[in-house]
Amino acid sequence: MRILMWILRLLLFFLLFGFAVKNDQLVTLNFFFGSEWQMPLVFVILAAFAAGAVLGVTATFASLLRYRREIGRLKKALAKSDRTRREAEGQPLTVAGESGGVA
Repeated sequence: MRILMWILRLLLFFLLFGFAVKNDQLVTLNFFFGSEWQMPLVFVILAAFAAGAVLGVTATFASLLRYRREIGRLKKALAKSDRTRREAEGQPLTVAGESGGVA
């Protein structure tokens, strides 16, 4: 399986390398106020891919933080509910990590 993964990686590398070699023509990027850059097409494609990857990671990170906050809020609510249930049943409250028995 490991050899198969290396073969796939090498195949992907050579395909991307061939793509880069075939697209080495200069392209002109026109910006505002008359400024322009000339660079190989493969760099423009690579920059667009990198910008999309950064944008995707940022969006994923934002939702991950939102879910972590929600999990924290739900854990606090569960602990509070558990405390109130134990108090209503008359069970003693235990601190996390205590066994409650005599050693």
